[in-house]
Amino acid sequence: MNWRDRIHSDKAVLLGKPTIKDTRLSVEFIIDRLANGWSEEQLLENYKRLTKEDIQAVFAYVYECMQDGLLYDWPRKSA
Repeated sequence: MNWRDRIHSDKAVLLGKPTIKDTRLSVEFIIDRLANGWSEEQLLENYKRLTKEDIQAVFAYVYECMQDGLLYDWPRKSA
């Protein structure tokens, strides 16, 4: 899965947040829904332009960001 085929950033759409191509659904929005108990089926039912492959791309994108250390900041232990 190459998330770049399905996710992009355009400053004219949602201030440049990463979104599913050809939609205004941001990666942040999809992750928020899943974190709040929505199922993949609920997402697909409620957002007809969203596909299962789009959701997989969101996970691939987040995984790559985590590998690059972009999503976390470990607290430093005081001396």
